[in-house]
Amino acid sequence: MRVMGFQFKAGYLNCEEVRVKDIQNQISGSPFFLYSLKKIKENYQAYITALEGIRSIVSYAFKANNNLAILKHLQKLGSGAVLVSGNELKLAKAAGFDPHRTIFNGNGKTMDELILAVQNEVRVNIDSAFDLQHIQRAAKTVGKRVDVLIRINPEIDAEVHPYLTTALHDSKFGIRNDRLTDLLESIRSSDLLNLVGVHCHLGTTIKKVSIFRDATRVMMKMIEVIRDKGFDIQYLNLGGGLGIDYEKTESVPTQSDLIDSIRELIPDDLVLIIEPGRSIMGNAGILVTRVIGVKTGEYKNFIVIDGSMTELIRPALYNAYHHIGFIEPVDGEVNTYDVVGPVCESTDFLAKDRDLPTPHEGAGLVVYDAGAYCYVMSSNYNMRMRSPEYLVNGDRVIQIRRGET
Repeated sequence: MRVMGFQFKAGYLNCEEVRVKDIQNQISGSPFFLYSLKKIKENYQAYITALEGIRSIVSYAFKANNNLAILKHLQKLGSGAVLVSGNELKLAKAAGFDPHRTIFNGNGKTMDELILAVQNEVRVNIDSAFDLQHIQRAAKTVGKRVDVLIRINPEIDAEVHPYLTTALHDSKFGIRNDRLTDLLESIRSSDLLNLVGVHCHLGTTIKKVSIFRDATRVMMKMIEVIRDKGFDIQYLNLGGGLGIDYEKTESVPTQSDLIDSIRELIPDDLVLIIEPGRSIMGNAGILVTRVIGVKTGEYKNFIVIDGSMTELIRPALYNAYHHIGFIEPVDGEVNTYDVVGPVCESTDFLAKDRDLPTPHEGAGLVVYDAGAYCYVMSSNYNMRMRSPEYLVNGDRVIQIRRGET
């Protein structure tokens, strides 16, 4: 059985050509994150294939997973970079990304970060009137003109968890339409800002391509307005946000579904930029844990594992769903369990009300789709150490980050 880039053979989960249980037995750290390089490349190539015939840049969102080894592989594939902090910019330089295919986003960029961005000639998104002033000040300090895009809030509902939407009227991100004219005049009056494009980002885990199509229509109207004011707009950046099949329903749109939904709306004189993160990394990674024990009760049954909300906070933070399974044969009686960690919080759960076979102590339990927004959101709460990360390339297992000690 194949599960999102990983497959079972003789009852054991394999990552590419390696049995995951063998990895668990051979390393000292548990839990750990495990990634498939083949799946990362497949996901990236799916965008390249989908975009054939459209002038475009695929720019990977570093915030999804910022492991340097993975970034270097994506850079070699030709990816651009999308950054939200100065440290991510430093990481992009270390990984060899082309600064002219790099975009610096964020609603609260500091002066130090902006100066670093201008020095390295990356494109910067304007998120507010004060952000524009800060970008201009950084450009003056460095003595360089900077290419900028305007992040426009299209006020479109992404139909996702409220914490994951970024383009509604009450969002902290982007420029409202009623502020656009004043912003354009400020750019026009500056010798240090060169407006080259517009940007939006609707949210994340989006499962309807019609939402991207609606946003594209809105943004094309904005481009027409801005061009009518004399600006040479070259780039339309639609952000990222495409969801993945966490629930294993096989009903989530593909990269091709997304691009096909907007293809006819993109004119030849624009370069389309997309900013995928989750849809490149999400299903390319898993969190591998061990069962500490099973606790049964009149009202609830629990599988207690050594993984927790400190490794994977999405269920506790967003009530997010991750598919749960075992990496090895487990033939105990099937029961309904909550899968929980050892952290001293009632919200420390990885899954609730799952029908699972009762595992033996030490059994390997896997949390699927842990390649994006998992390690990067981990913490040291309860003085727990961050986990190691491993990358599988064929039959090779490479440690790409050591566990904290």
